[in-house]
Amino acid sequence: MTKVKANDTVRVHYTGKLENGQVFDSSVDRDPLEVQLGQGSLIPGFEKGLIDMEVNEKKTVTIPKEEAYGEIRDELFHSVKKEELPPNITPEVGMGLVAKNPDGSEYQLRVSKVEEDHVVLDGNHPLAGYDLVFDLELVEIK
Repeated sequence: MTKVKANDTVRVHYTGKLENGQVFDSSVDRDPLEVQLGQGSLIPGFEKGLIDMEVNEKKTVTIPKEEAYGEIRDELFHSVKKEELPPNITPEVGMGLVAKNPDGSEYQLRVSKVEEDHVVLDGNHPLAGYDLVFDLELVEIK
């Protein structure tokens, strides 16, 4: 039986959960994820979990935060005066915002604290700091 190896293109169903069982993403009601391994498009632990799987195989992998989205990085928290936000925004903790780099690329931020005259924005990935659990089902090796 053929097994997944580095640089293969695969189709996989997955359900991603936190260790407490809370589901944060799943392909079960969608088409399977199709991805070429070795391109840096998956978190390292997810890709490692696929290596050596066979078609129709199912398994659960626990991915430590170091092989997922890493630790929460303090340098990605920024205090911004409320008047610097667009006037139509009323910031609330947990609210997602999009900011633009000088080159026009965008990045995601979340409001982590709202004070009287400023807000604290968090540029960490929402899953940073968490170990993740993925249920995997290999559908196809292309």
